[in-house]
Amino acid sequence: MSRMETLNLSGSTAREESRFKSLFWPSIQSGADVDYLAVQGFWVCTLLAVVSFGLLAMTGQFVSAFLVAILFHFGGIGVREHSPFAAVLTLAFYSLETLASWKTILTSPGALIVRAVFTALLLSNLRATWIAAAWKPESEEAALPPRMADTFAERFADRWPAWIWPKTKILYFIFAFGMLALATVGMIFIALRGTR
Repeated sequence: MSRMETLNLSGSTAREESRFKSLFWPSIQSGADVDYLAVQGFWVCTLLAVVSFGLLAMTGQFVSAFLVAILFHFGGIGVREHSPFAAVLTLAFYSLETLASWKTILTSPGALIVRAVFTALLLSNLRATWIAAAWKPESEEAALPPRMADTFAERFADRWPAWIWPKTKILYFIFAFGMLALATVGMIFIALRGTR
C-alpha cells in the first residue's frame, strides 16, 4: 500500500463536484478541497505561462515572453499559497493583455474562445483563492492535507511554491504592479494613437 493510499490522498475518494464545476465554479467543504483548488489554480496559471511564452516567442518577442511567463507562473505560485492578491494581479494583467489585442482576437474565433476560457479560469482562480484565504480549519476534516514530494509534479506543485513564495512574494508584487503599469501605459498610447 502506497503512502498516498495510506493517507487517503490518492484521489480514490470521489469529489462531490465534477471537474468542469471545480474548474469554473469551485466550492470548498474540506481542507482537501482547499488544497485541490490551490493546486488546480497553480496548474492553470503555469499552463497560461507556457502558452503565453510560446506565442510571444514565436513572434520574436523573447524578453516579453520571458517576463509574461514569469508573471503568470509566479501568479500561480501565489494562488497555490492562497494569495487573493496574486490571483487579482494575474487576472488584471491577462484582461489588459486581452484588451490590448482585441482586434487580433476578433479576427480569430479560436483565439476568442481560448481567451474566454482562460479568463473564466482566472476568474474561478480568484473566487477559489478568496474562499481559501478565508478558510479556517476548525475540525480534523478541515485541516489541509500534507504536501507530497513523491513525483516531479508533486514537488513542482507542492514543494516549489511553499519554498519560493515566502522569499519572492514582495518582489513578485512589485514586478506585477510594474508590468500592469506598463501594460496600462501601452494601452493608453494605443488608444491615443488610434484617435488621431
